[in-house]
Amino acid sequence: MTEKKSKFDIFGFKPFINEAIAKKAFFKPTKIQEQLMPTIHRGESAIGQSQTGTGKTHTYLLPLLDKIDPSLNEVQVIITAPSRELATQIHEEARQIAKLSDPEIHTRLMIGGTDKKRAMGQLKTQPQIVIGTPGRIYDLMREKALETYTTTTLVVDEADLMLDMGFLEDVDNIASRLAEKLQILVFSATIPEKLKPFLKKYMENPRYAHIQPEAIISPTVTNVLVDLKSKSREHLIYDITKTMTPFMALIFCNTKADADTLTEFLLEKELNVAKIHGGVPARDRKRIMKQIRNLDFQYVVATDLAARGIDIEGASHVINYNLPDDPDFFIHRAGRTGRAGQEGISISIYEPEDEEKLVALEKRGVEFEYKNLKKGEWIQMADRNRRKYRKEKRDDVDPRIGGMVKKAKANIKPGYKKKINRAIEKNKERAKRAGTRAGKNSQGKHN
Repeated sequence: MTEKKSKFDIFGFKPFINEAIAKKAFFKPTKIQEQLMPTIHRGESAIGQSQTGTGKTHTYLLPLLDKIDPSLNEVQVIITAPSRELATQIHEEARQIAKLSDPEIHTRLMIGGTDKKRAMGQLKTQPQIVIGTPGRIYDLMREKALETYTTTTLVVDEADLMLDMGFLEDVDNIASRLAEKLQILVFSATIPEKLKPFLKKYMENPRYAHIQPEAIISPTVTNVLVDLKSKSREHLIYDITKTMTPFMALIFCNTKADADTLTEFLLEKELNVAKIHGGVPARDRKRIMKQIRNLDFQYVVATDLAARGIDIEGASHVINYNLPDDPDFFIHRAGRTGRAGQEGISISIYEPEDEEKLVALEKRGVEFEYKNLKKGEWIQMADRNRRKYRKEKRDDVDPRIGGMVKKAKANIKPGYKKKINRAIEKNKERAKRAGTRAGKNSQGKHN
């Protein structure tokens, strides 16, 4: 029986890259890999717009590692990420591939919350690939410990999060100090307007690939909407938790302040809960992430950093304390459950003020079930638009008739009521005749 030939062979990678691909059991490139790997391999700049889980990390790691010259002890590639956790994950992937090279390619992780003096000492020999957070990388560049004038490739991963978290200025400072002929690779789930000046400044006619997800949200995920009404969000979240026994539930908040408030509230209710966001000290985050991966917590309260910047697997439920402004963030949150064909539940609290956000999600193909909690039981509710539909139906009625109907119902003299009723009937008859004439005219035009 002949062995299946890997479809990565078309890229012409070196044997150690192909060995890494085989070890990871990759057989067929993803859409973004298929479109951008040849461009990256040729040293050209590119923008890849795709969601988490589309294989974008290996889209740039495999061709970049293939191009590294291990005989040169100089920085050739810098990869930036918006969080320490994501940078660590990328570094681990790169290190596993790099050690298969002969001679071995040297990688270095540079993130905040670690010993800076020790990091500077390790740079007596410059690595070929640097992976880290923009602040720490730029700091070591200013200290002249990290020599980057030889760097010909810069990767900006999760660029929209970089922008959102205020790191784009550091990325700009890094880019301006690299080799004049610079390959820039930008990967992002969205391309906000505020990101475009940076792209225009450093990228001339980049290859652009936008990979639309095959399914916006896995069909195995049930999206439930719960009306906040007059409850507090904290109490409603707690009531929701009492109806479930999750393997692990991720509870998303839009701000760190909300995450702090909710975590404190749930801890007072004696729930097994952890908190993860950019304001948690690095040492604590590392410990908490290890505990989360060991499934030590039943509930994890997080900001969108956890949905995009770090990889948390095994969530059976997702709860949205509030709806995010960007529909893509909702999709990334919901995408944390229902993986690998498993059932998942995404529950979102909403208010009338969220109507625009809900409409935007529905236009993207997200379907919701409407439920409320009454005495610990889930009650199926009618579509939130039922009032809107009733209003539209009322708007179809001639306002003059509507006014007359109201008057007819008022407590007025019987003779006047009869007069009004006759006027109503006359208006209805007139409207009917007008409709008939319009229909005949229209038919005549078509004939």
